Amino acid sequence: MSEPASISAGIAGRYATAAFELAKDAKGLAALEKDAEALAEALDASAELRSAIASPVYSRDAQGRAITAIGAKLGLSATVAKTLALMAAKRRLFVLPQFVAALRGLIAEEKGEITAEVTAANELTKAQLDKLAASLKASVGKTVKLKTSVDESLIGGLVVKVGSKMIDTSVRSKLASLQNAMKEVG
Repeated sequence: MSEPASISAGIAGRYATAAFELAKDAKGLAALEKDAEALAEALDASAELRSAIASPVYSRDAQGRAITAIGAKLGLSATVAKTLALMAAKRRLFVLPQFVAALRGLIAEEKGEITAEVTAANELTKAQLDKLAASLKASVGKTVKLKTSVDESLIGGLVVKVGSKMIDTSVRSKLASLQNAMKEVG
């Protein structure tokens, strides 16, 4: 991890831990989880929001007003709204994506869940997703949330990332292995 990314992750982690602990003490983890999802969706959907939180051109007050308005529109809990206001006052909104990721991680850890990133050649059916989740749960011993995407260049099969482990059963990977084996022979 690069030094600026590491610093950003550290800043975001401290804010996320504080918000998580406050929500946990107030028995508000469900609201915190909803807020994290709403913020993630807003960041994904709005290039303007990503620009506003990252740009040094906007003043503290402008960022504070903007994030307060966004928080009200999203219906964020008081804990998250106050945390975002503090981040704006301290010029730390640029770490908002890492803050959301850290919150999601803390919530998942509290619930005993782990996220698996699954890339498939084709869209998976509900039955396939359920079977994959059950198989991964048996393997890792925790409830598994699947984050799926489609990459047609895989030709067939799956690439599954769970924590630091990666399982690549794609046809593309098998063809690359075969090609390497043939190079070694000839």
